[in-house]
This record gives sequence, structure tokens and C-alpha cells, in this order.
Amino acid sequence: MKLKTFILSSLSIVLPLCAVSTNAIAAKVTLKLAHNLEQSHVIHKALDYMAKEVKEKSNGELILRIYPNRQMGDARETIELLQNDALDMTKANSSELEPFVKEMAVFTCPYLFNNDEHFKKVLYGSAGKSITDKTKNSGFTVLSSYVGGSRNFYTKKPIYSPADLKGMKIRVISTPTTNRIIELLGGSPVPVPLGEVYTALQQGVIDGAENNIPSYTSTRHVEVAKYFTEDQHTSMPDYLVIANKVWNKLDENQQKILLDAAKESEIYQQKLWDEETVHSRREAEKIGTTFIQVDKQPFRDALIPLYNDFKQNPVFSQIIADIEAEAK
Repeated sequence: MKLKTFILSSLSIVLPLCAVSTNAIAAKVTLKLAHNLEQSHVIHKALDYMAKEVKEKSNGELILRIYPNRQMGDARETIELLQNDALDMTKANSSELEPFVKEMAVFTCPYLFNNDEHFKKVLYGSAGKSITDKTKNSGFTVLSSYVGGSRNFYTKKPIYSPADLKGMKIRVISTPTTNRIIELLGGSPVPVPLGEVYTALQQGVIDGAENNIPSYTSTRHVEVAKYFTEDQHTSMPDYLVIANKVWNKLDENQQKILLDAAKESEIYQQKLWDEETVHSRREAEKIGTTFIQVDKQPFRDALIPLYNDFKQNPVFSQIIADIEAEAK
């Protein structure tokens, strides 16, 4: 009888503790974030920084679990996972988002920005917000925007003018806009997943690709494409997005913690990006890259038909007017 009384007494102490523990576990929220970049990439570092800020600000009750390096697929696959409730957050650039949000195509309009300051003014201003607001209709919300520098061609033989691109097979993130850029410059667009570009260059499946300097170096494409032509044909941002369903389930405090940490990660990423661009250029030069400064006017002239199409399209005409107004 004494033993039975002792056991019941012990249970009366243990059970409430178990209940508290269960409630604590239920209160913790873990969000899965997948992207297609290497862990050495500036944007991954910014997302990792954000994850630490979120954990600290929430006292460990809100956790971002990051799956980098295409663990859940390339950008299109992770966006589709997000839309199908199989993923909470992902990172994608504007071109990768274009099939889901047509307004994102404006960032592939060639030579739309005068310089980096103009680009940042648009990205973090009202013109940029008018674009990111459109994502909500596709099932996700933009939390943060990241600079991505200008995109340039890197190839296995030098390019000095559009004439040198004639007949060359250039890897693209395949969208109607990016395909047309290559075609107007005389090349052939070839869709190749990012993880297969190195081998495609090595084996001659493609003759080149286009991207910014940090991505060119971090992917090691620098080893198999030794010429980097600084034509700066487009400037594309990257975005961190969260599924609307996930966002709406968070309480106001959790939403505020996420947004505050996301904004801090934007500032951190810009600092890292500037440093990494300088570092990547030096590393590429050490490996043997030839950086080619070109007269951009022939490239601009070749792409005028695409620019005019954007200006005349009712979806983009006002957005472009707003972007150009920011330069004044």
C-alpha cells in the first residue's frame, strides 16, 4: 500500500512536468528553408545570419532550418514544393520567379538600370515593392530582397562584341525573356541546371553562360570558362520568399521577428556582396581569367527590340516608367 501511495504521489509530480514540456515543444515553430546555392555563397551566409537572429530574438521558439546546395532541388523545384505545402521558404532570383510572377520579367529587360545605386533605389523603394506585392497571388510573400550585381557573359573564347556571340551556345535560366536576349545577340540559348553547368562547359555542350562575378567564381566555372566579358546586360535581384499559408499561421510577434531579421540580413548581404565581388575578381584573375571591358553600345543596340517590347507591354510599361523615374 505504501508503495502504491508513493507511485501515485510521484506521478502527481511528474505528469504536470510532462504537460509543461509538451506545451513548450508545441510552442516551438521550425521553418524549412531550401535553396540551390553553395554554403560559401554570400546569400547563404546572409540567410544563416538571419537564422541566428531569428533564434536569438525568439528565445529559441522560432527556428529556421536551412537546406542549401540543391538538397531539395533547383529554384523552380523548391518554389513548386512551397506552393504544394511541402516547403516553408526558399530563395530564388527574379528570372527563376518569372514563370510564377510575370512582373518579375522586368528585371531581365536589358540595360534598364544606370548603375548600382539606381538598382538599389528601385529594389528597396516603391517601384520594387509594387513588383514584390504581386507574388502573393502566386502563393508566397517576399520577406527580403538581395542585390545580385550585374550579369555578364563568361565563355571559352573571348567576346568583344555581339558578333562574337554568333552561333555560341549560352546557358540560360530558360524564360522567354532570357532566351530572346541570347537570340538577339546572335547566340543559341541552352537551358542547363546550375549544378550541371561546369560539366556542360567542360564537355563542350555549351560555350558559355551568364552570371555575376561571385557566382562565376563560387561555382568554379572560372576553371572551364576563362573569358569574362563585362557587358552588364541585366541586373537581377534575389528574393527570400515564404508560403502565404505558413506566414498566415504565424502570430504577429513571430511575423515581426522574421521581418526584422530579414531586413537586417539585407544590410548584411550588401556588405558581404561588395567584399565578395572584389575578392572573387582577384581569385578569378589568379586562376587565369581574362576580364574584357567592352563598348556596351553595340549590345544595347542589338537588344533595343526587346526593350521596346517591354515598353509597349501594358504589364510592364508603368513599372518601367517608375523605374526610370527613380534615376532622376
